[in-house]
Parts: sequence; structure tokens; C-alpha cells
Amino acid sequence: MTTSAKFGAAAALALGLFSQAAWAESNITVMAYSGLFQERYTKAVIEPFMKAHPDIKVTYFPLPSSAAMLGNLRAQKAAPQTDVAIMDVSVSKAGTDEGLFTKIDETNAPNVKDLYPNARIPDVAGVAVTFDNLVMLYNTDQVKEPPKSWMAMADKGYAGKVVIPGMPDIQGLSLVIILNKANGGTDYLKDVSKGIAAMVEIAPNVQTWEPKPEVYAPIVTGQAAVGAGWNARAQVNSQTSGGKLKATIPQEGTVFQINTINLVANGPGGDAAKTFVNYALSPEAQKAFTESMFYAPTNAKADISPEALDRTAVKFMDKVIPVDWIALAKVRDAIGEQWRRRVLPASR
Repeated sequence: MTTSAKFGAAAALALGLFSQAAWAESNITVMAYSGLFQERYTKAVIEPFMKAHPDIKVTYFPLPSSAAMLGNLRAQKAAPQTDVAIMDVSVSKAGTDEGLFTKIDETNAPNVKDLYPNARIPDVAGVAVTFDNLVMLYNTDQVKEPPKSWMAMADKGYAGKVVIPGMPDIQGLSLVIILNKANGGTDYLKDVSKGIAAMVEIAPNVQTWEPKPEVYAPIVTGQAAVGAGWNARAQVNSQTSGGKLKATIPQEGTVFQINTINLVANGPGGDAAKTFVNYALSPEAQKAFTESMFYAPTNAKADISPEALDRTAVKFMDKVIPVDWIALAKVRDAIGEQWRRRVLPASR
């Protein structure tokens, strides 16, 4: 064989091996929250996963809310382009009911066996991947002492200085439930009028119900003085802002929020998506993300440092108001209608 022929054969062999390698690579798309969540989750979970699984490439598709994710998945239902979705449990339930997700259990994600019992939610196809809780945010230049009540947001001194992610975002819904109980409401599944009435008092002070890109930025910059947000993101923003933002749980209490990880039915990634879900639920991934962003872990075997665990929702258990998010999902639209009719018109 001539030299040129040998070179040609070698090139052909190399090309064939390259083609096989390219063909063997799997690509999956993970849909989850934008902003800080995307930044931290990519570094703590997705990049280590791709290093451990070099044959699987993960594309992160960010959206600002669970409601936006659900709308996107509905539009894709006939031809899914997403493989995994991380979203609020009540929205996950809606997606489950619509047949958008495949059930996650030990058969397709063995790490499910090590999750805390409350990480498995009846009638939801996904399982919990993080736990969090609502906190009151405040700018430390403008607010010198931690507000003792959620109703501080109604004080005239905060006119135009309040930022709250309003309904359909779950943060607005959570605040309605907290204030409903604080004002004598007994069953949020039947009547949240007392919570809505409290929000009507706060509404004139609200600068925006749609903080961009998230609620934390205007608090850090001083564009807003107080607001409502999630503990995990608040802790990170407090850290990165040098204490410009701080968070507190007022006397009326808080509620837990559960983010689930979901397998999209008929997603193009196939088994690679299941591999990712199993990794996301593993002790090492749970530890990495908790220590990066201070969500409480859902895997009981995750060995979290005491310093990180102390900044999660775990230390606030005595202030947590129990919420059945799945039952609440059935009346969420009705609460949203009250919000549109009474709270939004009361805004400035």
C-alpha cells in the first residue's frame, strides 16, 4: 500500500471513529429557573454531571417561573424538545394531570430510595429536588431593624418601595396563605378572603408585581426597600451583596416550597435524561447544591456541612405553616381570580 493510500485509510478510520463517537453522544435539555438558580445549579450539578458522563451534553433552558415552564411544555406536547423540568410542586401536579411527565421512581432513578418521605408527593410524577421557604427581604441601608410583621409592607413609609412576585407566581400565593391565617382564616382551601384583604392593604405600596430578573436585585440596589422572596436565593444574595440584602421570617410565619424534578414524557433524551435525574437526586449533587445555594436537601444521605445547613429552611420549622400544595392547586385559579379583581386594582 502506498503512503498516500495508508494516509487515506488512516484518515477514513479516524473519521469513522469520530462519527461513531459523535453518534454515541446524547444531548438533553433541562428546563429550570433563570438567574441565580441557573448560575449555581450549572456549577454545582450540571458541570460535574457532564464531567462524570462525558457522553451526555446538557443544555440549560432558563425560564423565570414555573408557570412559564408549564406553558412552554404544553406548547411542546406533540413534539417535546425538553427532557427534564425543575419546577414548583403545584405546577408539577398540573403537568402530571395533563400527561406531560413520566413518573419518577426507583425503577428509573435508583436514588429515589434515599429521599425523605415528604419528597414523594402523591399524584405527582416528579419528586422533590429542593426544599425552601418564603422570607421577607429588606435593604439594610433603608431598613435598620428586621421587620417584625409582613404587614410592615403596608406602612406609608414604603410607598413605591415594595417588590413582590405576584400571582400566578407561588410567592404571591404563599403570602396570601400566610396573611390569611394571620388574620383569622381557618381553611385556605375554602376561603382566603382575609389574606386577599391584607394584600389589598399592601398593594398601594407595590412598585412592581413582576421584579426583573428576580426580586432580589432591586432590594440589593436600593431601588426597593422591602419585598418577599425565597430563603435560598436570599441567603446567596445577602452573601454576594456584602449584606446589602437581608432576610427575616416575620411573626406571622412562613411556608415551605417544594421544587420537583420531572421527566418529560417522550422527551428526546431517553435514558440519558433518566441518568441525569438520578444524579440530581444523588447525595453528592444534593450536597453540592445545598452548600452552594442553601436549599434544604431532599436526599437523606446528603452529608451537608453544619454551616450550610444552618442557613436553610431546617432551622425555621417552628414558624412553618403546613400547606397541602396539591390540594391547593385545585383552587389556585379561583384565588388568582380574586387577586386580579381585588389586589391588582388596589396597586398604585
